[in-house]
Amino acid sequence: MDKKNALRAGALAAGTTLMMLLMSSPASALTRDDGDDPGPGLSVIETLGLFVVAPIVLYLVIAGLVMVGDKTHKKKDPTSSNIATKAEATSEVKA
Repeated sequence: MDKKNALRAGALAAGTTLMMLLMSSPASALTRDDGDDPGPGLSVIETLGLFVVAPIVLYLVIAGLVMVGDKTHKKKDPTSSNIATKAEATSEVKA
């Protein structure tokens, strides 16, 4: 894709995003819908725990499980990394 088409695609994406932002009205969030019954708000500690600490802990648990599962397969290496090769190669060219 050349520069002209890339610029055109970027301008189209930016224009579409801008129009969507302008068309959505955040003021409609102030009016309640019928049957809307919001619960109590979260405290700062609850918010940080839910949106910061919990994902980090979940990531660490998954990474730990992957590392434990990966170490069990490194007992035997059937690949070519255990093959010794000669470093000295000579060739004789006679003219």
